[in-house]
Amino acid sequence: MKKASGFEIIAARCWNLLNEGKPFTPIFVVGTFALYHMNQWGEASFWAQFGLGLLAALPLLALYFYYDFPLFLRNYLWLPVVAALVLWRDAPLDLGLYATATLLFLFFTIYFWGTFYYHLRIGTSWWNFKRFWKLVLKNSDSTSGNAQEQLPKFLLLLFVVDVAGRYWADGSASAGDFGWGSYGLFVVGVTVYAFILHRNLFDWKPKEIPNYTVPVQPSEQSGKGKVFVLVIDGMRKDRFEEANAPFLKRWRAEGTEYTQMETLYPARTVVCFSSMFTGTYPREHGITSNMVWKLGIKVESIFDSLRKVGKVGRLLGIAHLIDSMGDDVESVTAVMHNDKADRNIMERAKLIMAEQNPDLLIVQFIATDQTGHSMGALYDEYRQKIEEADALIAEFTAWLTVNGHAEDATFIVCADHGQADGIGGHGHLDEGERYVPFFMHGPNVRQGVKIDAKQSLVSMAPTLSYLLDAPLPSHSRGPVLIDAFEPRPSIKSKKEAEPHAQEEAGRISAGA
Repeated sequence: MKKASGFEIIAARCWNLLNEGKPFTPIFVVGTFALYHMNQWGEASFWAQFGLGLLAALPLLALYFYYDFPLFLRNYLWLPVVAALVLWRDAPLDLGLYATATLLFLFFTIYFWGTFYYHLRIGTSWWNFKRFWKLVLKNSDSTSGNAQEQLPKFLLLLFVVDVAGRYWADGSASAGDFGWGSYGLFVVGVTVYAFILHRNLFDWKPKEIPNYTVPVQPSEQSGKGKVFVLVIDGMRKDRFEEANAPFLKRWRAEGTEYTQMETLYPARTVVCFSSMFTGTYPREHGITSNMVWKLGIKVESIFDSLRKVGKVGRLLGIAHLIDSMGDDVESVTAVMHNDKADRNIMERAKLIMAEQNPDLLIVQFIATDQTGHSMGALYDEYRQKIEEADALIAEFTAWLTVNGHAEDATFIVCADHGQADGIGGHGHLDEGERYVPFFMHGPNVRQGVKIDAKQSLVSMAPTLSYLLDAPLPSHSRGPVLIDAFEPRPSIKSKKEAEPHAQEEAGRISAGA
């Protein structure tokens, strides 16, 4: 299987400007307004008007970039639209501009993205738009395809760019029209409105663990076997239950399952992987969406921890993950027919084991997630990709056993996030996103155990540190999942743990 080329890595970053909702909004507003007025590009007065309009819209653009409006909060985005129409009811409305913007948005999301893009990238049907339009209308995630969030945003912004630009460019603004004073009060009002909404209604983010991970004494088995983390990207918990996945379900029954394993907010792939393998949250590791503005995580990862003890970890995944994990990623191209993707990834995983023999191998299976994004998570095709992943993991495990890599090995199977309804929706923790499958299997894992206490994926990195007898990553906050192991390891006494915690806190505050 081919690695992601340099061109694909750059293209993936560029695509995220249009894929992620926050950068999409200003790009779409600017592009739509300019395209609609193409016949005026030769007039200096148009560019003066356009510039003033964008200047007026800048505070709202910043507000929409700072605040998420997830799930039902999207409905509140229409109130500023209505308020603007009432406040400036005498302003002439260019209905053609708003109709053009709406049609361009639907064309981009339903045909260009949902059909043309996915056909070229993963081989979906040229008729995918027949299904995709329904997903756009229901989408609840943080991407540009979230119509219920994007429509009120870009309609208000286009109104401001158009009306403010025209009024201020020719000097006709007055206190009763689109004057600086009335508009300034409007911006202040929308800002206070957004603050109150998020302070009082946005209450479903997972609570962060306030302290750093308490070290756990390694057991006699720690560090003796390899660890394999098999991530079925975007696998919904309930759809996994519905799938015919005999191998993974046997592993789950024979091992330890965490039934309330919670993903991160926002539940985006690069965010979740960054948190899983650093043990901390986006505010600390610095990756807050799939659009990575500054490359590289800000804290230590499990790969850094392994290097300290002379061990090697590799992450086999798509080009997006390079933006956070850099050279620790063995990239795979995401430009292939979706029916071949996971098979090719598995063959590449075999090659990595044969050539590099790492102590830790993390494999990202992508076909389930890509099917959800292109066709929806509630269709049969999505469930079938989970079943295909089950068969491939069974085959991969058999190969590892034959080639001597599975002796004393621990296997962790999970998803990075689930998927909601809509365009493979994930990001805002809608139903189907929040809780993910998570279980462990291996000779040192307790058998037939279900743990129902709520846990977080930030426990992945410290648990890997325990299994591989490596130090904790610098900012690790998740507790080691010690309940999964036999014999039960003991937590260091409070007296023993406190010096380490103090030392860790001092090192972090000193910028280590």
